[in-house]
Amino acid sequence: MMTPEFYRTEPNPRTSWRLAILTGSNTRTYKFALGSVLLELAAQGRTEVPLDELAALYAMAIVAHQADAPQASTKTPWRDTDFLVVAEREAAESKALGRPTERLLNATMDSIPAMVMERFHNLKGKTRTAHTFYESTGKSRARIVRLTPDLLRIAQSEQAQGLRAELAARWDIVALSFAAGIGPSLVNEGFAVDWETQTLMDTGRRRSVTGVADALIGFQHGRCLICTEPITPADQTAVDHVFPYSLMRRLGVVSGWRGPDLDAVWNLAPTHRQCNADKSDRPPTSGHLHRLARRNEAIMHSPHPLKRTLLLSLNAARLRRETAEQWPYFLRQVQAACD
Repeated sequence: MMTPEFYRTEPNPRTSWRLAILTGSNTRTYKFALGSVLLELAAQGRTEVPLDELAALYAMAIVAHQADAPQASTKTPWRDTDFLVVAEREAAESKALGRPTERLLNATMDSIPAMVMERFHNLKGKTRTAHTFYESTGKSRARIVRLTPDLLRIAQSEQAQGLRAELAARWDIVALSFAAGIGPSLVNEGFAVDWETQTLMDTGRRRSVTGVADALIGFQHGRCLICTEPITPADQTAVDHVFPYSLMRRLGVVSGWRGPDLDAVWNLAPTHRQCNADKSDRPPTSGHLHRLARRNEAIMHSPHPLKRTLLLSLNAARLRRETAEQWPYFLRQVQAACD
C-alpha cells in the first residue's frame, strides 16, 4: 500500500494532512469543505471555534462550489432533507445574506458532526492519520471544536498556500468526476494537458479542471522533483517532462518512437523553474526516476480520475504489472526505449 511508504518518506503532520485530503474514496466533497475551513481558521491563529461558527463557514464553502459542479454522485437519488438538497435550495438567499440561512445552518449543524467530522482522519483499511487536526468537546450544538497544534503549524507554515492549492485542486477533480457527461469521459479517457494554460483538461468537453502543478505536487510532498527542496509561494515554478519530450520527437524521426506518450501526466512533475532550466533536455537521473516512481505509486492510491489517467498510460504501453514494482518496471522500459 502507498500509505505506509508515503508517510515513511516524511513522517510529519503535513503528510498526515495530505493523506487525509489526497487519498480515500470520496462519495461527497464534505472533507474538502471542512479542510478548507480548518486551514482558514488555523491560519488566523484560532485554537477554539464554536460549532455554529465552523458550520456557517463550511456551509458557505459548499454553496460556493455547488454552482460549479455537483458535490456528490448524481447516480443516487437524494431525499428532500439531504444536506446538499437543502444547500442548493438555500444557496441564493445565503449568498445574498453573505451567511447561511437559518434553515441551512440548522441542516449543517445536524449533519456535519456525523457526516464529516467523525470521518475526516479516516483512511483506507480502517486506519487513521498519525496526527489529528481537531477534537470536539461538549454535546450537541454547544460543541467547541479545538484546533490542534499540528494543524496550526501546517496552516502557518511556508507550505500552507500550497496545501490550500492542493486541496482546491483535489476538490475540483472530485466534484467534476460527479458531473453528468463529464465523469464518464474522465473514467474512460482520463485527463489531457493544455500546455498553454498548464491545466488538466477533461478530454470529452475540453473543459479546464485544475492546474497541473496543483494536482500533482501534494504527491511529491510539496517538493521539487529535481532538487527535492520545498516549493514555496515565493518560488518560480515549472512543469518538467521528466523524460524530455524532445526524445520522442527526435527518436521518432529516426526509427519510430517505441515508448509511451511522454506528454502525459505520468511523466510530468512540478519543479523549480531554475531546476527545470538547468536540467533542460537531459535524460532523468536514477534519483529523478526513483522519485517519479514513488510519486506515481502514490497517485495510484488516489481515487479516480487522476489514478485512471495513469492506468490508461500503463495500459496503452502494455506495461502494466500487478506488482509493487509496477512503476519502477514501467520507467525502466521507457528508459530502454530511449537508448
